[in-house]
Amino acid sequence: MAMGESKRDRQADLWIAGDALPRTPGHPFYEKLNGLLDEQGFDTFVERECAPYYAEKLGRPSLPPAVYFKMLFIGFFEGLDSERGIAWRVADSIALRDFLSYALTEGTPDHSTVSRTRRLLSLETHQAVFTWVLGVLADAKLLRGDTLGIDATTLEANAALRSIVRRDTGETYEAFLTRLAQASGIETPTRDDLARIDKNRPGKGSNQDWRNPHDPDARITKMKDGRTHLAYKSEHAVDMKTGAVVAVTVQGADQGDTTTIHETLDQAKHNIRAVAEERRRRNRLKPVREIVADKGYHANHTLRTLHEDHGLMTCISEPDRGRRKWKGKPAEQKAVYKNRQRIRSEKGIAHRKRRGEIVERSFAHCYETGAMRRTHLRQHENILKRLFIHVGAFNLSLLCRSTSGAGTPRTLRDALASRCGALCVTMRHTLSALLAPGRSPIHESPHRRMNITTRLRQYPWRISSEHRASATGC
Repeated sequence: MAMGESKRDRQADLWIAGDALPRTPGHPFYEKLNGLLDEQGFDTFVERECAPYYAEKLGRPSLPPAVYFKMLFIGFFEGLDSERGIAWRVADSIALRDFLSYALTEGTPDHSTVSRTRRLLSLETHQAVFTWVLGVLADAKLLRGDTLGIDATTLEANAALRSIVRRDTGETYEAFLTRLAQASGIETPTRDDLARIDKNRPGKGSNQDWRNPHDPDARITKMKDGRTHLAYKSEHAVDMKTGAVVAVTVQGADQGDTTTIHETLDQAKHNIRAVAEERRRRNRLKPVREIVADKGYHANHTLRTLHEDHGLMTCISEPDRGRRKWKGKPAEQKAVYKNRQRIRSEKGIAHRKRRGEIVERSFAHCYETGAMRRTHLRQHENILKRLFIHVGAFNLSLLCRSTSGAGTPRTLRDALASRCGALCVTMRHTLSALLAPGRSPIHESPHRRMNITTRLRQYPWRISSEHRASATGC
């Protein structure tokens, strides 16, 4: 075989025949996802929802609404956090071009086009797409809605702490410290002087005094890892039976859980009611009747409101507050005691264990592997638009997992690698038995052969690294 030579200086062809372009078999996961969306009439639905935002005849054709929403789906499945990264990935991948129905000779949408489409479409349109995905889950019997688990997490905002300014005067943080130093007698303070003055000053990061001029909705808060950042608070209401996210809201990061639970609960009840009314002939969803949450949501007024106003049973973990005093609070006492009775029952213990699994799993998939822990958008409305479609893609992954066994392209790849690795090990054992002197698999005990096969099926992760490496290209 002769060695090939580099062709960097080769002149590009002026004309290329269509049948000479490279072909790809496509990605099996995106082919199944496209078949699912086509079967449910996704393109027709979003075009009908987005029709009021476009002219009927005037102007050049815009980015198709179905392509816009599918590109945001790709952001979840590929773990891409920014619209710029999504646009680059789509332009680079032949399989994703096929998923969006773009030929190799066509240009894919630029990130500025995606951003402009997001600004054009309203928040209600994005929420309608999220509700449509819930309807698809209801048709597949992957949505119950009677027992919800609620929890919240923080998302790092696309804003820097060093850019904050005073709400009253508009001066920067450094200018404010310089003024304090000069008032204390230091005419030309150094950076060490400013750091010493700011070190033990109480209330120096108050959201009532400071704001970011580029993202006024972001709030100063402590993240899960202990760092202080400008952030948002994302709250999920998750179906405890199936793991589907019924509602997602974006709140101020400085608001407590007992304050934000009501908006998330109202949104969840609205979504379940909308799905039940639209598909009442085929599915009968149960109304919300039980709430499961951690101890951050435990408060007297919250339990009373959920019990009396919403008529819900609560299973909210109770922190250790010592001996309580209930004088003049009979309604709060009744609600707290009923909640305490439920969390100590066998059903309540099972609910709390499952909440730690189901609700936290949605955060891990959406914000860790889904790469939305840090936002690249600003203001509540823009972030909530992205989250509606991002979490909607997570719900679609539940449906894909129930039908094909893989909820994301990475899961499908790992499953294929494990199966190929198990096949390689089985073949190695068979060849070793055939080539071993004086032994034959015919004379090997059936019990031993069955044990080898059973172990490979039950414990595929015990395959050695060399066999896994040989199967990564499958």
